[in-house]
Amino acid sequence: MDIKDIQNLIKFVSKAEVSEVKYKTKDFEITIKTPLAGSEMSYVSQPAVYHSAPQPAPVASAPQAPAAPVSAESSATDDSKFVTIKSPMIGTFYRKPSPDKDVFVNVGDEVSNGKVVCVIEAMKLFNQIESEISGKIVKILVDDATPVEYDQPLFLVDPS
Repeated sequence: MDIKDIQNLIKFVSKAEVSEVKYKTKDFEITIKTPLAGSEMSYVSQPAVYHSAPQPAPVASAPQAPAAPVSAESSATDDSKFVTIKSPMIGTFYRKPSPDKDVFVNVGDEVSNGKVVCVIEAMKLFNQIESEISGKIVKILVDDATPVEYDQPLFLVDPS
């Protein structure tokens, strides 16, 4: 089962409004619990190991604030040109590959398609998140070492 299958399963469970779903194969087991059941989700991976996750297609962002201070009227028009890099999974967001290393990207840095922009740790596995677009990082929307949800916006990128 790959990350896309897991993401589709999570979407299905949330739309179906069930309290718990278990899926088990020889190599993999996943249990998804909705808030109705008490806890949100738990993943148990046996021998299968995923080193990096595929990225969902970036989508234009609407209600995010730009990096530079601007009046409220122009902020709505400026955000439409930015592209959002979103989290492909639930986990803990890290800007650095390890505590003693430099951050992957800062505001103002140029990114290209395939460049690693952050790491998301889930169940002791560190998944490198790559940019699917080229452009300039305008804003980092998540603090380092904080939990992120599936499809949560992480970065705003100016593709121009």
